[in-house]
This record gives sequence, structure tokens and C-alpha cells, in this order.
Amino acid sequence: MKRISTGSPFEATMGYSRAVVKGGWCFVSGVTGYDYATMTMPEGALEQARNCFHTIATVLDQGGFTMADIVRVQYTVTDAALVDEILPALGDALGEIRPAATMVIAGLIRPEMKVEIEVTAFKG
Repeated sequence: MKRISTGSPFEATMGYSRAVVKGGWCFVSGVTGYDYATMTMPEGALEQARNCFHTIATVLDQGGFTMADIVRVQYTVTDAALVDEILPALGDALGEIRPAATMVIAGLIRPEMKVEIEVTAFKG
């Protein structure tokens, strides 16, 4: 088993890994829109979603996976009105891959967070 970290302070304080690779699977924890290099969060949901996918792609690469290996995605959005705003990022990242997907409208742990994306990847 391999654990992957982005160095986010949330990982250490909350006791989790950004991703865990086990066999042919990579389980990526929910990723919010922070730019982990600067720990800044864009205001807009679209840019947050793009940051999420950038982090996801980086983490998958560290685990030996690609975006094309994603088989499941869960989106959590804080307001249904934001769905239309983030659609371009979803289509750009996963439009050709088309994993099984779930979208949930729910609160997130910090007020600046508008979207969180969790994925599972598999290499068979």
C-alpha cells in the first residue's frame, strides 16, 4: 500500500492521506479548490473545480495512474446554483472518460469551499 500526500495541513491535522494506492486501485480523498503550493482558494467555483482536477491529476500521476483510469467520481457542491458554473471544468476533465458519477449538494468544512471532488481510479 502506498500513501500520497499533497502536504496540505488538513491531511496532518485530520489524519488522512490525499490518496491511497492498493493493488490496481487508487482512492483519492475529497479534493477542494485550494492551490496547495500557495494554500490560496480562488473565489469562483469554476476555478475551484479546475484546481481540484489539477490536484487530482498530480496525485494520480504520483500513484502511477492517469485521469483516464478514473472509474468513479463524486462531486460535492455547496449550492445547486453552482452546478452550471462548474460544468466546463467537469467536461474538460472527464468528458471523454465518463466515469460513474454522483453529485451531492451539501455544506463543506470551510466557508470558502464551494466544491469538493473525490475519485477512484483502477488499472486492471
